[in-house]
Amino acid sequence: KTTLLNLISGLLRPQRGQVMFDGRDVSALSPKERRIAQVFQFPVIYDSMNVEENLAFPLKNDGMSRGEIRKRVDQIAELLELGDRLRHRAGQLTAGEKQRVSLGRGIVRTDTAAVLLDEPLTVIDPQQKYGLRRKLKEVQVELGLTMIYVTHDQQEALTFADHVTVMRDGDIEQTGSPHELYAEPASPFIGYFIGSPGMNFLEVEVRDASIFFNGQNIGESIASIDGDLADSKTTTLGIRPEHVVVTSAKSSQGLAALVSLVEDTGAYKILTLEVEGVALKARVSESMPVREGESVRVTFPNDACSFFQDARRVGGGV
Repeated sequence: KTTLLNLISGLLRPQRGQVMFDGRDVSALSPKERRIAQVFQFPVIYDSMNVEENLAFPLKNDGMSRGEIRKRVDQIAELLELGDRLRHRAGQLTAGEKQRVSLGRGIVRTDTAAVLLDEPLTVIDPQQKYGLRRKLKEVQVELGLTMIYVTHDQQEALTFADHVTVMRDGDIEQTGSPHELYAEPASPFIGYFIGSPGMNFLEVEVRDASIFFNGQNIGESIASIDGDLADSKTTTLGIRPEHVVVTSAKSSQGLAALVSLVEDTGAYKILTLEVEGVALKARVSESMPVREGESVRVTFPNDACSFFQDARRVGGGV
């Protein structure tokens, strides 16, 4: 992820391909020429300067007049809630305040094309992390800046971003809105990685437009998948825990399952079910009377299932 940021910023040159900004090839341009600001995991500021001097430094280097610098610094300080810290030495600030100053140095220029943030909240105290994340979102909306934010925390990515790109082993696995990644994962990896608990998977057989698991027909016609599923290929069925329907063992529908674990969150229950030797997760109502060791039945609504062949999604959306 960091390598990708460094390619975008110009700190690294791509061995092949191009880096495009608004349809313009900038592969040969320096970071300064690309007008990129980068905020790193550890704040990059001058401890010997006060907050005002840190924020003003990039503008002084650009030759901006003293009056314009003062006006811009005050604007950014107010936006980042640093107005009462302008005279404080950077070395006296908390980690969260230092990271806000580092962000301020990145956005203080009026011609910034994009702000690249490389896990900027990793070293921040958990109690401050939510507030700083909210402030980053407010800054993005207020200034209309493009922000590219690297994180290993899926919850952080899904709540912060309009578009999310998931990388795996140096390759882009999928790009889309948080809803698209959750509802229409491009691969089993995305299905399991996005969501808590992640997507359930069953190895199934496609035969005569029906779906079979261990010889049992578990689905209706798969015509809704546009006929893209190949009978001869190994097929994986994926379903989110909240879509697994759990009913009484007396029901004649679905697969027999054993409840091996009940996790009560207060708002809902997460069940771990043993189904033909496969462990599945189901999210059920808090009011559902279910106990560990109890036998139940599970069904999978056809319109809530995703199908994968050759580790890629097949057919239409959920």
